[in-house]
Amino acid sequence: MKKTLVLAVAASLAVAGLASAADLDPIAVRQAGQDLLSGNFTAMSAVVAAKGDVTKLEKPAKAMARWIKVFPTEFPPGSDKGGNTKALPKVWSDHAGFVKAADRLADAADKLAADAKTGNVQTFAAQLKVVGEACSACHKEYKAR
Repeated sequence: MKKTLVLAVAASLAVAGLASAADLDPIAVRQAGQDLLSGNFTAMSAVVAAKGDVTKLEKPAKAMARWIKVFPTEFPPGSDKGGNTKALPKVWSDHAGFVKAADRLADAADKLAADAKTGNVQTFAAQLKVVGEACSACHKEYKAR
């Protein structure tokens, strides 16, 4: 009986958690994620400029890659309306291209994480530039200025 009650409570909490996640505003989620991505990029740039220890940037680079792999899912139909979005209609009309652009960025961030492990500031800096270029390329196509 006790085990059944515990399982029932756990299931109720899980369902409540899913309902809360479903209620999240995708515009707010994607903007918060992009703010974090930008903050990581800025911090990494500062470490490179100071010729600091890039090995400590492996986890932030992995976090960038993880986020950008999820990012395209935050553009469900209808999320082009309401809120303060700068996403261009092309995100929805060319969603496959948008996903490819996100994949290029995720791949660049994965490589950035691998480069961080080496500790080589020059290699890391060169790959950080690739990450920045992938961000810019996506923004040019899919984000209003």
